[in-house]
This record gives sequence, C-alpha cells and structure tokens, in this order.
Amino acid sequence: MQRTLAGDQQAFGELVQRYERDVFNLAYRMLNERTEAEDAAQEAFLRAYANLERYDPDRSFKTWILSITSNHCIDRLRRRRLVWLSLEEEPMMPHPALTSDIPGPEEAALTNERNVLVQGLLDDLNPDYRLAVVLRYWYDLSYAEIAEMLDTTESAVKSRLFRARQALAEHLDAQPASALNVAVEGS
Repeated sequence: MQRTLAGDQQAFGELVQRYERDVFNLAYRMLNERTEAEDAAQEAFLRAYANLERYDPDRSFKTWILSITSNHCIDRLRRRRLVWLSLEEEPMMPHPALTSDIPGPEEAALTNERNVLVQGLLDDLNPDYRLAVVLRYWYDLSYAEIAEMLDTTESAVKSRLFRARQALAEHLDAQPASALNVAVEGS
C-alpha cells in the first residue's frame, strides 16, 4: 500500500490481485447475483483507487476495501426494486477447492437446496444485518474488525447480529417443514 500511495500503479494492481476474491465474495453474498457482484467488486476497487488520499495507513487495506465494498453493495440494495426470485436461477455452488471429494447426486441436491434456503434467508434480512452476518460468519471477522469496517461500535455490531439472528429464527419458523428438513439433513 505504501508503494501505491507513492504513485506506483503496479502496486495497486498487486493489491487488486490479492484481495479480488475477498471483495467479489462479499459482493456476491450481499447481492446474490454474479454479474452484479463482479460489477460491484470492480466499482469498489475503482472507488478505492480514486480515494487513495482517504486511506488511513493505521488500518489494514483489506478492512478498508471490504468497507468500501460493503457500503457500495448496501447502496445497490437500497436502489433495487422488489426482485422476484426465479425458480430457474441456479444458486451459488461451493467452490470445488472447498470440498474434499465429489458429492453424490443426493448429497449435491441436498446441499443445493440448503444453499438456496440460506441465501433466501439472507436475502430477507435488512442489508445492514445481512452485512454483519456475512462479515462475521463467512469472513470470520471479530466484532472489533466489523465495527472498524462499518465505522460503528462493537456493541452496535453485536446488536445487529443479535437482531439478525432473531430475524433468521423467525424466518426459519415460517419455513415449511420440508425446507427445514433439508437444512438439518444437509448440515
């Protein structure tokens, strides 16, 4: 980052390569649409580059770029109109590197149904709650790191996560028993 701040554009390219996966994954979890997530990730890096003078060297670049990404995704979600989920859309499948062996058809179907259920539950959350859940449980960030990213307090993060878990529980209670069985069997 110091080389980037000194005007080395190639150094910023190295930062993009290092964090592009994290930025894309966050955008995808927030937006649930691959093309829109790619656009959001690109926009996040463009905004970071355009605002290099605002970067605080005392913070990690990863935290800063994920903060920019999350804010941009929340803005996109706020601009969205009511979106109907198509039954034909395929949910995000886990990356092959994350599985140790190839699942059989039944296991793959259960995993797919569970992923659809989880993403549906995330989609129903308020964007601020969704962001807190994604940062905490997908990125395994601490309350302090999330608070720093969102420019808030740790207690506010804990409150958001508590409310998010309450909302998720309410949505789970409203799910048909067949969907819950898929979630339990796939765990």
